[in-house]
Amino acid sequence: MSLRIEGIGLAVPEQSITQANAAEMMVGLLHPGGGRETTVRALYKRSGIQTRHSVLLASGEPRQSFYRPAETSSDEGPSTARRMEVFEAAAPSLLHRAAEDALDQSDLRPGDVTHLITVSCTGVYSPGLDASLIETLGLSRSIERTHVGFMGCHGFLNGLRVARSFAESDPSARVLVGAVELCSLHMSYRWDPDAIVTNALFADGAAALVGSGAPRHADDEPWRVAAQGTLLLPNSSDAMTWKVGDHGFRMTLSAGVPSLIESHVGKWLTEWLAGHDLRMEDIRSWAVHPGGPRVLTAFGASVGLDRSELTVSREILSEYGNMSSATLLFIIERLRSAGAETPCVAIAFGPGLVAEVALIL
Repeated sequence: MSLRIEGIGLAVPEQSITQANAAEMMVGLLHPGGGRETTVRALYKRSGIQTRHSVLLASGEPRQSFYRPAETSSDEGPSTARRMEVFEAAAPSLLHRAAEDALDQSDLRPGDVTHLITVSCTGVYSPGLDASLIETLGLSRSIERTHVGFMGCHGFLNGLRVARSFAESDPSARVLVGAVELCSLHMSYRWDPDAIVTNALFADGAAALVGSGAPRHADDEPWRVAAQGTLLLPNSSDAMTWKVGDHGFRMTLSAGVPSLIESHVGKWLTEWLAGHDLRMEDIRSWAVHPGGPRVLTAFGASVGLDRSELTVSREILSEYGNMSSATLLFIIERLRSAGAETPCVAIAFGPGLVAEVALIL
């Protein structure tokens, strides 16, 4: 048994900003000093990103009013409580758009969905995203609900694992998985490199998938999630973290993350694929979460891929930025829509340092 992908929906906030303008906006917010503005501009330029979307941007010329320029060197901007108020107000409608499109593509009615899984690491409130979707989409009030929270960029694959378990245990299950991330709510005023890199990479977006455990027939389209795996990389507990602070959630991102990926992931993935009677050269397409340009380069080196095999991952990073857990589904849908061949490997990395992988046939 496996999870058949019935439909995928994607959504981003209406307003976007170029990376060059985002860098200037960032320079205007931070407390000046020490010529560090040059560092900000350089890190933004090296991000591999051209444009990003944010719920905080106003229409017309790129601007926002949520973040104010720092008044002192110790000013850290809006409180976490204030940022969560914005998440509660903005995240449900963005996720609704993605979920509605996924349902439309699947030809299922909202009342057909038996299980709902929501994913986010950038906001929390209760009653949560699941309750909001039940109301706005018209889902059954007895739908079975699960929330996957605070797991970072690989969170969607954790949600997918739950969905696959439901589908494999009950062929009549129709599962909706939705991820929404408002990363721009956690912009940091700190000058340290971790904060600047995080500010430069992350963006807002939502993605949803409808899947079922219906048996496969000879004339079925491919794109079924057949297996999943996970690896907690050794000696990596401080390589990437995601913690609640008084002024937003705070990420630490070690410069050693790419080398950890390059050292450990290729060998593990080779062994994992062998357990499913596949070799690395049997994989026809790759959906690799673009945590950043160096992560993609390190993964490619670890697995032995040509740069061209990660083109779609780089395209999504360039066009949308890193939307945390929602990003991977943007890549999968672009590959799927373009008629990419399977088997496909989808992989993402998150705090731990953890690699999560899915095999799509």
